[in-house]
Amino acid sequence: MAEDAPRRHPTLDEVAERAGVSRSVASRALNNAPHVSRAKREAVERAVRQLGYVPNPTARALATRQTGAAALVVSGEDSAIFADPFFGQVIVGASAALEEADLHLMLCLAASERGRKRVAELLRSRGADGVMLMALREEDPLTRIAEEEARMPVVFGGRPVGSAPRWYVDVDNVGGAREATEHLISRGRTRVAAICGRLDTEAARARYRGYQDAMLAAGLEPFPPQEGDFTEASGAAAMAAVLETRPDVDGVFAASDNMAAGALRTLRKAGRQVPADVAVVGFDDLTAAQIADPPLTTVHQPIEALGREMARMLVALLDGQDPTPLILPTRLVVRASA
Repeated sequence: MAEDAPRRHPTLDEVAERAGVSRSVASRALNNAPHVSRAKREAVERAVRQLGYVPNPTARALATRQTGAAALVVSGEDSAIFADPFFGQVIVGASAALEEADLHLMLCLAASERGRKRVAELLRSRGADGVMLMALREEDPLTRIAEEEARMPVVFGGRPVGSAPRWYVDVDNVGGAREATEHLISRGRTRVAAICGRLDTEAARARYRGYQDAMLAAGLEPFPPQEGDFTEASGAAAMAAVLETRPDVDGVFAASDNMAAGALRTLRKAGRQVPADVAVVGFDDLTAAQIADPPLTTVHQPIEALGREMARMLVALLDGQDPTPLILPTRLVVRASA
């Protein structure tokens, strides 16, 4: 007499179908993840009992949080990068969202070759439940490792140059820069310079594209990009270089408030009045923009929301969801400098 065929185990898809919920909701309910209604959780539990479903231990181990921590990794060469108010606001937003999900925040700075190797090992070894990766430059090896070798979910803060990650949160850099430049043109400025961040970053390139778009649409000749590194000192140096080559400049779009503050300092030393002689617009809307002399017209980007939405996207991934990329809006804040 032939042996009975082995009994087939019910699948998670069958549990979800029986419970009348999506597969991701069923997975989150089974893993005791937050943000699942009581009714859906009870429906899933009932379906599990009716079907005799037993979670695959390997899959469950991958789906369940192992360390109780998520890492925020900033890839850069400056060890003082966390002193930048921009990153401080990102940390506040990310920490608040992770706290809601009972996850700790780990801060990692890949500021040296040794630091990058340690982060690479973190990505490959599941040293955290998930990673938020920021400030990647062109040819950064962490981009490839995150996309091809990471053994945990990775959410990008901003998009790395030459890459299209599956999960990221970014701001509308092109639109914000375009609006800033259009504002300068609307004030009668026709010789508008652009002080950019490092052009091996996508944020700097995108903001220069927005500037170019506005200049060309108005029939004006864009200035070549004057590169800085998002610091006040680099903005001051870039403004000095602009004055040397184009002393007729009457407007400046700076791709960060820090660089705009440096530009204001150089213009003041050169005897130029702002905005009478040269109008200046920044990008970020940091506290420095409000206390600048004169107060700085700037593009507000929701920095704290950037950190918060990165963390929420990561939590959604840990809960078995497949979120879509998110672009956060910007808006112009008009003050005395332009």
